[in-house]
Amino acid sequence: MSFFKKIFSSEKKETLDKGLEKSKDSFFSKLGKAVAGKSKVDDEVLDNLEEVLVTSDVGVNTTLKVIERIEERVAKDKYLGTDELNLILREEIAGLLSETNSGEEKDFVIPEGKKPYVLMVVGVNGVGKTTTIGKLAYQFKKQGKKVVLGAADTFRAAAIDQLQVWADRVEVPIVKQQMGSDPASVAFDALKSAVSQDADVVIIDTAGRLHNKINLMNELTKVKRVMQKVVDNAPHEVLLVLDGSTGQNAFEQAKQFTKATEVTSLAVTKLDGTAKGGVVIGISDEFQIPVKYIGVGEGIEDLQVFNKYEFVDSFFK
Repeated sequence: MSFFKKIFSSEKKETLDKGLEKSKDSFFSKLGKAVAGKSKVDDEVLDNLEEVLVTSDVGVNTTLKVIERIEERVAKDKYLGTDELNLILREEIAGLLSETNSGEEKDFVIPEGKKPYVLMVVGVNGVGKTTTIGKLAYQFKKQGKKVVLGAADTFRAAAIDQLQVWADRVEVPIVKQQMGSDPASVAFDALKSAVSQDADVVIIDTAGRLHNKINLMNELTKVKRVMQKVVDNAPHEVLLVLDGSTGQNAFEQAKQFTKATEVTSLAVTKLDGTAKGGVVIGISDEFQIPVKYIGVGEGIEDLQVFNKYEFVDSFFK
C-alpha cells in the first residue's frame, strides 16, 4: 500500500519506533512461533494468529474481524504464503484504523471558529490524565495559543497540586478551588476566566473515579451543562485518557466512560513501557472513537498526535 512509502518526520518517527519497540518485539516473537514450520496460511496458522492478536491486546472482537478478512483473502488465493502474512496484517490493521481515524492526522491543531475551544478531559486516576493535560497545554502554547487550565478534579488534593505543577512548568494560568469543591463550579470559573482573558483553549480536568457510574454520569453531565452557560456547545471535545500498559483494563475503562458521557476522542498513554501497543488498534475499532494522541515517553515532547500510517509502519517495522 502506497502510504507505507511515505517519508515521516524523522525525529517524531524515531520516538514512535522506540516507544513501540516492546510491543513490536513481543508481537513478532509470537507471530514467528505461530507460523513456524509453515509455508502457507492454513487453518492452523489462522488459529495461532488469532491467539497472537488476542494476547497482544488487540481485543477479541477486533481480532475476529482481522481473521475474517484474512480468511477471505486465503479463500481467493489458496496458496497464500506465511511470508506474506506480515504485509497482509499491515494492510488489514491499517484498514481498520482508517475506518475510525480519517485522513492523515495533523499537528496539535484547534478547530477554527470556536474560541475558547473547550476540551474536557476524562479518565481514571493513574492513567496519565494530568500529565497529558500538561503536555497538551505545552503544545498549544508552543503554537502561540493562549491556554487556561481548570482543576475540576476536586476529589483529590493531589490532582489539583499536580495540575498546578504543570501550569507553573508550562507557564499558563490555572483556575482552581479547594479540594471537595463542586467540580461544575470550577469549570464555570475556568470558562469565565478564559473568556475574560480572550483565551484560545481551555482544558478542564475532571474527577478520575469509576466507583459509581451513575454518580460519574451525573457529575460529568452537570459539568457540561454549567459550561454551556458560559460558552455555547461546550465542551467542544471530550478526551478520554487511557493507560495503554493496562491492556484489557483499558477496554473496560473505555466501556464505562463511553456509557457515562459522550467521548469524542482518545489519548492512549504509556505505550513506551509496555508490550501492549495492540490495545490502540482494538480500542479504536471497538468503540469507533478516533485515537487523537499517544504517549510514547516521559518527556514533554513525547505526547504525539496519532497518525495511523506512522503507527502501523512502526508496529510492523
